[in-house]
Amino acid sequence: MEGPGGGAPGADTASAVVDAGGVIRAWSPGAERLLGHAASDVVGRSAGPLLGQAPPPAAPGPEGWRGTLRLRHRAGHTVAAEVAASPLQDGGEPRWLLLATKAARPAEDPLAILALAYEQSGESLAIYDAQGHVLWANATVRRHLGLTEEEMIGRPLDGLFAPGEDRHPDNPFAQPDSQGARALRYVAERLREVGRDGRQIAFEVAAGTAENPQAITWAVNVSPIRDASGVVRGVFVVSVDVTEQARARDRLTLLKEAGDRIGGTLDVSTTAQELADILVPSLCDFAIVDLLPQVATGGEPTMAAERGGYTMHRAAQRSLHEGVPEAALPVGRLDRYPDYSPPARALATGGLVLSDLDDPDFSRWLREDPERRARAETYGFRTMMTVPLRARGIVLGIARLLRTRPDTFVGDDLLLAEELCARAAVSIDNARRYARERGTALALQRSLLPRQLQGQIAVDVASRYRPAAGRMGVGGDWFDVVPLSGTRVALVIGDVVGHGVHASATMGRLRTAVRTLADVDLPPDELLTHLDDLVSHLAEQEEAADPTAATIGEVGATCLYAVYDPVSRICAMASAGHPPPVITGPDGTAIPVDISPGPPLGVGGLPFEATQVVLPEGSLVALSTNGLITPRGRAIEQGQRLLHDALAEPAGSLDEICDRALGELLPERQTDDAALLLARTRALDARHVATLDLAAEPALVATARKAAAEQLVAWDLTEAAFVTELVVSELVTNAIRHAEPPIQLRLLRGETSLIIEVSDGSSTAPHLRRARTFDEGGRGLLLVAQLTQQWGTRQTASGKTIWAEQQLSGQG
Repeated sequence: MEGPGGGAPGADTASAVVDAGGVIRAWSPGAERLLGHAASDVVGRSAGPLLGQAPPPAAPGPEGWRGTLRLRHRAGHTVAAEVAASPLQDGGEPRWLLLATKAARPAEDPLAILALAYEQSGESLAIYDAQGHVLWANATVRRHLGLTEEEMIGRPLDGLFAPGEDRHPDNPFAQPDSQGARALRYVAERLREVGRDGRQIAFEVAAGTAENPQAITWAVNVSPIRDASGVVRGVFVVSVDVTEQARARDRLTLLKEAGDRIGGTLDVSTTAQELADILVPSLCDFAIVDLLPQVATGGEPTMAAERGGYTMHRAAQRSLHEGVPEAALPVGRLDRYPDYSPPARALATGGLVLSDLDDPDFSRWLREDPERRARAETYGFRTMMTVPLRARGIVLGIARLLRTRPDTFVGDDLLLAEELCARAAVSIDNARRYARERGTALALQRSLLPRQLQGQIAVDVASRYRPAAGRMGVGGDWFDVVPLSGTRVALVIGDVVGHGVHASATMGRLRTAVRTLADVDLPPDELLTHLDDLVSHLAEQEEAADPTAATIGEVGATCLYAVYDPVSRICAMASAGHPPPVITGPDGTAIPVDISPGPPLGVGGLPFEATQVVLPEGSLVALSTNGLITPRGRAIEQGQRLLHDALAEPAGSLDEICDRALGELLPERQTDDAALLLARTRALDARHVATLDLAAEPALVATARKAAAEQLVAWDLTEAAFVTELVVSELVTNAIRHAEPPIQLRLLRGETSLIIEVSDGSSTAPHLRRARTFDEGGRGLLLVAQLTQQWGTRQTASGKTIWAEQQLSGQG
């Protein structure tokens, strides 16, 4: 016996026996698997209920019957089956053997299925000829363009809405200057390009649809269609809506741009403006950044609300319109926000506040501020987002984002605005902290630098100090002019590597130490040796106090110390790792200085060498720091040459020369502090100096006293004769009694003082002592100290010099 398909019945073939009355007499396991009925449920019952359709029109003949029937499954659904009915010949009553298998699915036309898929696809699919004429477009394309198939086929893409045609006057693509019309022209150019060159291209374009005019971002893929010979016969275009992906990409791009642009200057106002520039037009049409007044000036923010609201400093604003005409007040002014207004609520809660015209508080705020209401009505503000600027748990201000565009803020806009404002708030707080530290360092440095430089009779001086701009901060550059005995003067300049309060404090300690050592009247090389020891001790103390902090020795400090004597016109100098001075003669020629810089301060163990140079009267001595000579990698020789050229230009005041030098040597963006100390030398001739060599004989004391009195008469200083004669007598007597020859008396006439010097060949320094009642001596120096303004002693190459200075009456 064969199965329904003509072969032998298989294991999956259902079989049943039905008598002439349609009653089921036998039921196989295959039949149970096919229809779900067990044999006990159907045997002895009519087969009619198992049919899912009308029975065949005629009973099967002697040869049997074959066909497709829909049979009823026990679950209720129908099963298509191939059924074969054959008569059973057993001599009894007529019975029929039924064999059935599940009907095979009829073969479908794949091209017809493909056509249905393309037509029903949710993506925009279209085929054009190589010249850009529409050959076919699916239902999605037709719906997006608002056209029928008859209106599209055979027409070029950029000619679907030809000028003068009034078929669809309200269609956004029909407006020649609309975004949609521009998009159609662009796509048409690209598909003709593919039809001409045969290269696949992909791009994005923004356009709305006939149903929704708001911009949608489309990812467009244009592929050539080639025949068997490789000739381009058409162009296949697939357009996919990637608006969400594009928005996500734009958000990431905006965040990256914000990271690159915001906070690069460490200036509060600049950082606030950078935030406003980022927000417009990416997120809004008008942006305002308001800061607490303390933040704007670098102070500590306080969130205590004033009675009835908050007062804020307008730090920045940005608009789509030139000149920001929407603003109710300019940058730099204070604005007042009542406590019910959205900005005040954002400040009070520290959370984002979204407002529109339906918000009663927003409407009340506008209603009670006529100028603000007028601008809102003029420019059509629809919605406002107020985002607090929070950093390190502190609210620093707010950013207000206003839109005139029809689309309102959505969830992604809120998240993006909060992220941008959070990043900007950290940068604003960093700038605020930097401004506070910079202000502290500047105040400290200015308090430590000399307020007035007085070179007295030896030199005329001028100076300039320029702190670094931007994030570098205030450094440790310093300078000083120290008057010394004998009308001499010390010129000092130094540089502590680093920036900030620590560098300024270190600079102050070094300057104080130099002044203290200068009072001892040490030669330049010895002074730097003592200063080097002091820095080493300070470094040890700092390391013991805080092992993790950088010490002076690790950070580095340099110093140049020069002493100029206007009598001999000799300038002696020594350097601890500092650039040598630039000296220009009165005729503008450079005076070479052969100086060997020693190591920076704090290194220890290496000597410092002093050098001397004789200077013509009127020479310019320029001491400077690296920030002026070698900014941005400039070679020191080039920097010193530029400085010499600035000094050698036609005459001007010292202040004018300083300004000219800084203008010519400093870069546009200064990255290091720069200091310049400029001195024009003077010389004391016979009109100001009188010298008398003496033998070690007591009788010559009177000679010295007489010579001094005669010199005072010549200088018209007779009012100083009494004190001068007494001081000369005491100092010369001490030299003859207690010292060794040679002995010399020198009188120096300054502008406001008279200096008396007695030099001898002994290096033993005198000292004050209290004489007892019956002592015959020991009162000389005490008398000198009482009669003169100041006195002291200094070591010389041949011994020592004791000096005393008295103020001339009427001269100070």
